[in-house]
Amino acid sequence: MTLLIAIASAFCVSLLLTGIIIPKILLIAFRRHLFDEVDERKIHKGAIPRLGGIAFVPAIFFSLMLVVGFSYTPNSEFWLPEFHDIEIRPLAFSFCGVMLLFLVGIADDLIGVMYRAKFVVQIFSATLLILGGVWIDNLHGFCGIYDWPDYCGCTLTVLVAVFFVNAINLIDGIDGLASGLSAVALTCYGVFFCFMGDTFNAMIAFATLGSLLQFFYYNVFGSAKNGKKIFMGDTGALCIGFMLTYLSITIARVPEFNFTVANPIIVAFAPMLVPCLDVLRVFWGRIRRGVSPFLPDRTHIHHKLLALDYTTPHAMISILCISAGAVVYNLLLSPYLNAAVILLLDIVLWVLYNLWLTHRIHKRGISLH
Repeated sequence: MTLLIAIASAFCVSLLLTGIIIPKILLIAFRRHLFDEVDERKIHKGAIPRLGGIAFVPAIFFSLMLVVGFSYTPNSEFWLPEFHDIEIRPLAFSFCGVMLLFLVGIADDLIGVMYRAKFVVQIFSATLLILGGVWIDNLHGFCGIYDWPDYCGCTLTVLVAVFFVNAINLIDGIDGLASGLSAVALTCYGVFFCFMGDTFNAMIAFATLGSLLQFFYYNVFGSAKNGKKIFMGDTGALCIGFMLTYLSITIARVPEFNFTVANPIIVAFAPMLVPCLDVLRVFWGRIRRGVSPFLPDRTHIHHKLLALDYTTPHAMISILCISAGAVVYNLLLSPYLNAAVILLLDIVLWVLYNLWLTHRIHKRGISLH
């Protein structure tokens, strides 16, 4: 029970602290005129700050360290000897990676940073994960592969980290979508860590979730007219993407006997299916049209739903339901099918769904390009 109290405390402190920090960020943003620029691709209208992500890392780190600090107090009701066995090295390097992305994200939101420089920092942050011993060392039967050489695992880890970070960043196109998809993933990871008895990583997941839920409130329900609405910006997207990377790869490293019904690879990566598949589809479409995959357009899944007269909340909720449903059916299929077959089914279903949406859009004579 004490361990559950520790997890709940980290969640609540992060939720509370983010709720204190975001109004201060809004105040500074309006005083200094730090707003997200409006262009033809943007859904929003009016002056809205994009610095909400600045609240995430301080709130998450403070809540974690506060709970850990109390847990190291002997002879108190908060003393948790389980935390004394925590491996510090993976956490130290991972937190360094988060801090690098946090600083780069702030710079990008304030003055702009070239995408090449952001890629370099993302790769370096992924390298820090590997230095901390966090890399994909086993594919658990995906395409028949189990244990494999470390250099393969390290290379894939870097690719996954860069991909996840940019997937969260690129899908951040309507209110509540990036934070909502991340919240779905964090809830899944937190629950699985609880079942595995990994309390500290469960705390990381739920502390991050607490911070995101507070932001979600301001992002979705805040009023731009009253100066209460805010975006997460690159600071939030980069940091949350990296936190999700750390949690997913940590789960992927868990031995299979710790899971009774699900393949660890499915548990690790199913919560990230929707943002990742959407980015792959969008990039492939841009390449087919002969343009740069990094050139912005209006072909993301939320753009398609909006073109079909979905309201922004309706589109956001629909995508979150698809993400949650994908996690459930992937886990249900996991005991019966190889992870590679399940991924193939995921891709086929995603392509068919998008083709159906595109067909409906074309029937209305609407162009997304």
